[in-house]
Parts: sequence; C-alpha cells; structure tokens
Amino acid sequence: MAGNGSAPRSTTEALVGRDRELELLRSYVGQVRGRGGVLVLSGEPGVGKSVLLDAAATAATAAGVLVLRSDGIEFLADLSFAGLHHILEPLLHECEGLDPVHREALDVALGGAVGGALGAAPGGGDGAPVDRLVLYGAVLALLRRAARKRPVLLVLDDLQWVDRASAAALAFVARRLSGSRVGLLAAYRPGFESFFERAGLPELTVSPLDGRAAADLVGSRFPSLGGRELRRVLAQARGNPLALLELPAALGDSRGSAGVVLSEVLPLSRRLQDLYASRVAEMPAPTRRLLLLAALEGGGDLSVLRAATPGEDVLSLLAPAERAQLLRIEHRGLGRLSFHHPLIRATVVSGSTSGQRLAAHRTLAEALTGQPDRRAWHLAEATPDPDEQVAALLERTAHRVRRRGDAVGAFNALVRSADLTPGPADRGRRLAEAAFVGADVAGELRTAAELLVEARRADPELRGSLRAAAAASQVLLNRDGDVNTAHRLLVGAITTRDGRSDGDDEALFEALCTLRRVCLCAGRPELWAAHHAAMAQLTVPMPPLQELLGDVYSDPAHSSPAALGLLDAVIQDLHRETDPSRIERIAMAALFVDRATGCRTALWPVVEDGRDGGAVTSALMALVVLCLDDFMTGRWDECGRLAAEGLALCEAHGYQMLAQQFRRAQGLLAAARGDDGTVQGLAQGITEWAVPRGARTVEHFARHMTALAALGRGDHEKAYLEASAISPSGVLVPHAPLALWVLLDQVEAAVRTGRRAEALAHVAVMRQTGLPAISGRLALVTAGSAALVAPEDRAADAFEEALAVPGAERWPFDLARVRLAYGQHLRRTRAVADARTHLAAALTTFRRLGAAPWATRAAEELRATGRTAGPGALQDPGTSPLTEQEQQIAALAAAGLTNKQIGGRLFLSHRTVAAHLHRIYPKLGITSRVTLSEALAARGETPARP
Repeated sequence: MAGNGSAPRSTTEALVGRDRELELLRSYVGQVRGRGGVLVLSGEPGVGKSVLLDAAATAATAAGVLVLRSDGIEFLADLSFAGLHHILEPLLHECEGLDPVHREALDVALGGAVGGALGAAPGGGDGAPVDRLVLYGAVLALLRRAARKRPVLLVLDDLQWVDRASAAALAFVARRLSGSRVGLLAAYRPGFESFFERAGLPELTVSPLDGRAAADLVGSRFPSLGGRELRRVLAQARGNPLALLELPAALGDSRGSAGVVLSEVLPLSRRLQDLYASRVAEMPAPTRRLLLLAALEGGGDLSVLRAATPGEDVLSLLAPAERAQLLRIEHRGLGRLSFHHPLIRATVVSGSTSGQRLAAHRTLAEALTGQPDRRAWHLAEATPDPDEQVAALLERTAHRVRRRGDAVGAFNALVRSADLTPGPADRGRRLAEAAFVGADVAGELRTAAELLVEARRADPELRGSLRAAAAASQVLLNRDGDVNTAHRLLVGAITTRDGRSDGDDEALFEALCTLRRVCLCAGRPELWAAHHAAMAQLTVPMPPLQELLGDVYSDPAHSSPAALGLLDAVIQDLHRETDPSRIERIAMAALFVDRATGCRTALWPVVEDGRDGGAVTSALMALVVLCLDDFMTGRWDECGRLAAEGLALCEAHGYQMLAQQFRRAQGLLAAARGDDGTVQGLAQGITEWAVPRGARTVEHFARHMTALAALGRGDHEKAYLEASAISPSGVLVPHAPLALWVLLDQVEAAVRTGRRAEALAHVAVMRQTGLPAISGRLALVTAGSAALVAPEDRAADAFEEALAVPGAERWPFDLARVRLAYGQHLRRTRAVADARTHLAAALTTFRRLGAAPWATRAAEELRATGRTAGPGALQDPGTSPLTEQEQQIAALAAAGLTNKQIGGRLFLSHRTVAAHLHRIYPKLGITSRVTLSEALAARGETPARP
C-alpha cells in the first residue's frame, strides 16, 4: 500500500536539513534491536515524514531487523482490521505456535487469513465476535514470538487513514513493546482524531525546513532558479519539502506576457493539491465560497469579506474551516484571517473553476470601492477580454504604486494593463513603459527586451516615442553597454519631440535621466555636447533637481555653491523619499562630490528591497554608491562584501554595465592591499569590455586601479601614465568624474618621477577650480598635493594645513597617505620626533585597512627614524609626551571649547589649533576629540574649565 499524497521516497534531496531527525531515528533503530519501543512522527502533509520512515526502514534492514510496512489509505479507512491484516500478513505463519484462543481471535478478526496461512480448510474466520482485549493480546503475542528470531519493526505511514479497529489494536500494542525487540514507527498528520493522538506515546514533530535548508534543497534540484522566482517558491512552500520540489515546475504557468507574474499564488501539481484537497472538499459549499474569497483577497481582512458577503455571518461560515485547522482567526477585534499554510490557500484557488474565480474577483472589486489600487487588480482579474476602462485604471495604479516605491508592482500592473488594452497604440505605449520600469528599476532586463518586441509588434509607429527610446536605451546600456546606439536613440526621440508638452513630461524626464547615464558611462565630450544641445532646445521647464543632476553628473569639479547647497538640502530629506529611482540618482550625484555618506540611511532600504526581489536595478545602483563610499571612508571589508553581492546580482539579472562598477570596487581594494595579480586581471577584463564600446568612463576604472596599485609597489612612472590618461596634468577634464579620484595619485606620481612642473600645474588647477570648497576630501587632497610640491621651507606649514582640514579623519586612507608624506618630509629635515608621530599614525591606519604595501612603506620610514615597527600599534596610548602648548590645547578641547574659542584664548588661529589637535590625537592613541577627555583622564590630567 502507498500513502495518499506522501512525499517521494528514496530521494536524497528530501533529506536536506534533516540531520537531527536522522540521528534520532538511527538511535531509535538501535533501541528496537535491544529492547523494542515506539516512536510516532507527526507533521504537516508533504513535510517529509515518509522519507524519514524510508530512512529508518533502510537503517533497520541493514541492522538485521525485519521491517514490516503498511500505509493508511483514505478509501479503506472504514474497512475494519484492513490495516492490521496488511501489516501482519508476513507473520501469519507464526500463528501455529500461538495459544488456540489467540489464534482463533486473529483468524476471526482477519477474516480467516490465519487459517489460510496455516493450510486450514476453507471457512475460517466465521466464529463468534472476538473479545477486543483477547485480540489485542494475540497481536502482541504474535509480534513477540516473531521477534525471538530477529527484531521486528512495524512501519506505518499515514496513520490517520488506518481503520479505527486496526488503530485501536496497534495503540494497545504500542504501550506494551518495552523489552520485546519489537518496534512500532508510525507517522500521521495532526488534525485527524485517532487513538494515537491521545496515547501519550513518544513523538517526534517533523517541522518544515528552515530557510537555509529550504534554499539548499531547491538549489540542489533547480540550480538555475534564482532571484524573485526562488523567493516565490520559498514563500509559498514555507519549508515544505514536497512543495519545494514541485512548485518550481509551476512557475511558467503563473506567468503571462513576457513572463510577468499573473498571480502571487503558484498553481499546484496534482500531488500538492492532494495534500489538503480532501479537507477543503469536506467544507460546506458556503464555507468553500468564502474560502475562495479569502484566498483571492490575500490580505486576510475580514472587513473585506463582510463587505463582499452582506447579510452573512462570516465567522459562522468560516467556523468549519477553523475547526478543521485550515485557517485561524487572529485578533478578532481587528478582524484578521490567515491560512495555516500557504499551500491551503493555493489548494483553495487551484481547486476552483475559472468561472468561480472570475465571479470572486468581481465580488471583491465591488467590496473594495474605497481602495482603488486593489479594486483595479481585482477588476483586471475579473476581466477575461480586453477592456480599455479597466486597463486605464490599472495603468493609474501602476503610477501610484511606483511613486510609493513598489517597482515590481508597477511593472506587473503595466504589463497586465497592456494585456487588457484593445487599441494597438495604447498597448504599445504601456508595454514600452513597462519595459522601462523593468530595466531601470525592477531588474527585469531580459523581460524588458521581450516587452519591447511586443510593443513594436503592437504599434510599428512606436519607434520614435520617448518611452520606447528610454526603454530600449536602458536595455542597450545595461545589458550590452552599447552607449552609442542608446545615445542616438535618446537624442533622436528628445529632439524630434521639440520640447512640446504633450501631457507626458514624466516620459521626457525619464528619457533625460537615461541620456545622462549614457553620457556618464561614455565619458566623451561629443556625447555630452549633444545632451546639452538637446536640453537647450526644450521648452518644457526643467525641475531644479533635474538641472542639478545634469550639472553634477557632467562636470562635478565645477559644481556651483548653489547646486551643492540644493544637493545638501535634498540629501538631508532623502530618508523620507520612497521612490528608489530618485534615491539612487541623487546618491550617485552625491558620490561624485563626496556626499554619499549622507545618503546611506536612504540607500539601505533600497538595497533590502532589492534583496527581497523588489527594485533590483535601483538596489544595484545603491550598492555601487555604498561600496564605493565604503572604500573612500575606510570601511574596506564591507566594501568587499557589497561588491561581491552586487556582482552576483548583476550576473543573475544580466546587468553587464553595472557589473563593471563592482569590479572597479574590487580592483581598488586589491590595488590598495597590494594584490597586483587581481588588479591586472580585473583591469584587463574591464578594458577589453569598455574600449570596443566607447565607454571611456568605464575604461578609466581600469586606469584608476592600475595607477593605485603601481603607486603602492613604487612604480611611479606607471602610476603617472595611468592617472594622467584619465585627465592630463594641469587639466580637470569636464566629463571625466574619475579625475577627482586620482588627484593625489597623479600629483604624487608626478613628484616621484621628477615632473615637478606637471605636479605644480595640477595643484594650480585644483585650486583655481575651487575643489576645496566642494568637499572635505577634496580640501584634504588639494592641501596634501600642494604640500607635496611645496618648497622645503614651506612644506611643513602646507602639511599642517592639510591635516587641519575639518573632518579629514572621514577619509582615513587619504589622510594616512598625507601623514606618510609628511612623516617622510619631517624625517628628511631631521625633525625625527614629529616624523615618528605621523608615520606611526599612518602605519596604524594602513594596518587597520589592510593596505599592505603602504604599511610597508610607513614601517620602513619609521625604522629610518630609529623606531622599530612592531606587529601591533607602535605606541601605547598616553606614552608619547605632549608639549606644554599641546597640553593646554588638549585640555581646552576636552572641556568643550571650539577651535576658534581655543585660538582666542591662546592667541592662535583656529587652523593652527586644528593642526595641533591632529598631532595630539595619535600621541594619545585616539582619533577624534570625542574621547579626548577620557584619554587625558587616563594620563591623570584634568580638563580645563571653559
């Protein structure tokens, strides 16, 4: 016999995540061999009880135990002693040695089977009704007799469907197996009344697989399944192994045009339907109708069900399902309903007819008049034929949910709206918009390409539209890196529009945003010139933020104070923004001018949404900003983790252009840490990808990491050539954003190779352009570069000016490089004590970051001062002496005075005070004034009074 709807047997995949259960079963088999015993497995349908029984039976057979198996069958549940007959049949020949009373009892109960097994004449089993206790004793005696030769294990699956007479006999026997070398291993589904459920026997609850084991199981059978589809399977299966193995096959049936999701409920295979179908079918018809409404409503809102069934007592109608443990009513005051398992909800939907589902959706739409977005979806599901009115409602829903940050919901709504659109022009337009949202936000790059094909098939005149051009350019840029074709499409669509407002300015703004990204990736003046020309001819007023982003993306070095002020204001409120596209676009501009840290609070929810299958493209852009900000601000380990995550997401979704950004981050880390082999491989791969496509900015990624690696190993000639190829010395190329990332590299390499004139020219242009006013990092780098080229007698003051830049500690790698250069200068001028201070501070930072080649240089310089660089910190906190003036400044700063107030008391400039503090911190073993008071207290000094 086979259990109805049981999990597949002998499948090693189903044993994933079951180490604890298998160990317990192996122990139980050992117990059976010695002294017998009983163990009952319980768990929801499909959870893997049958597979565990198989594993135990296999282990028992291998240990020399006689295994007798039987499975309950639902349609035999009313046939008395059918289960007992089946499982004892192999032992009936042993009845000859039983007491005649026991033998007779068994023969009567089993319908003469005992006599037949012993060769008796026909007609056995027709005796008087047997006493139940005599029969139970006979069963126990038979099992004990058989166990004299070898241990016996009875394995019973689907115990809930074993007939009541057999179950009663086996429950009696189960309590009396101790010391018998007879074991009873059974499995049942909770919720079915049986003798075993109340017997108090040892029980093992087989729980659903945890999240990791569930993902491992699906991955072992469906390695190509990933991303959003994997999450759909995991969510609906909720750890049920059978569902995890069966649901992936249903993914295709749940999708419509170009693979868009039609329903959040995956259709069920026959095997999965059988798990709960009988319990659903037992419900009264009014209850089943209400269950279907609840399953399609999806939110568990009882108020919606009441509105959909006016005059009905909803709780009374649901009571049979609640008693059958199909659902639960939670928080009755709030009116919430939830199914015990997502598979029950799916069974209700799968078991209904298409007509029933259409009617249910219509009913729900009528009940949701106050919720336009949910009403639009139910109307769409209730509309089998094209209907422009419903399509328009769903399009408006798409726009609303996108503004709320639900990119996937907007994408699905637009595709469904297109499916319901009767007119070819509107259908093409909606498909093109869906393609844009899919590629630009939702991570549906491959699907977007398919939707564009459908859109042009629906409307051959679509090619010149802004929506189609923006969508096609997103695909070309992200998938292929084809910046030239993407640029041509966008400029053509924008300029032929002539700036006229046709009620779809949003399409214009999105096309301009896409064009800006294309130009940024290309990094070529002629493409930006076409962008500026297209902007100049527009008559539609541009929002201030649009103009700001265009200016910062195209030429961050010349960002005006007004633009930076606006950007700062936008960043301050960015955490309140819900549109992931807007967040990542602003954050990318912020990255160019060293303000990305202020966007982190807003970026992390975008990343989390993408991890959950939401706005994947926006999440990738957010990860780019976060990991590059991590590199700049010294969070290098996190930078590496995020780069690896982003690269994996790019490969999963086909975003080749963005993948180069994550390789860039990996290359910078490898360069700073001295992994030249990795740098070479990444740089070569990026260059080979970027050059044929004319993606000059991407090509600069490779040059930047190569220059940094060359500096680290002392190849200053190579470093200079690579850095100056991004932007020549004395020039800040307008459309090369990486020119602001290699400033210090370029000046240092020029100085080290004897190109003093070039170094001076580059410092001059940095100052003339006003870089120090843009950000603290650029102020630090500009001042540090100026110190590198300053005459010997003015270098110390220049370095002090660099170290006094407010917030310089936010950029630890750059700051440590400036300290290293300052320490080298001080050592050359024989200011040994001060040199040691700065070299030790630089070495500590380099070691913390893992910047091995830079740490080696700092350690060598330190040794040249007569101090040995040990493996740890080079000085204990508080051991380096402070000068009298430093003690005064430190005490006043610890008391809470500002640099300006301290300077007023001591007749010093605030910059001089800042420079002194930056010398004080490493002497005290701290990095900022936050812990200054504690450091002074540890030295036994009391802060001054303000």
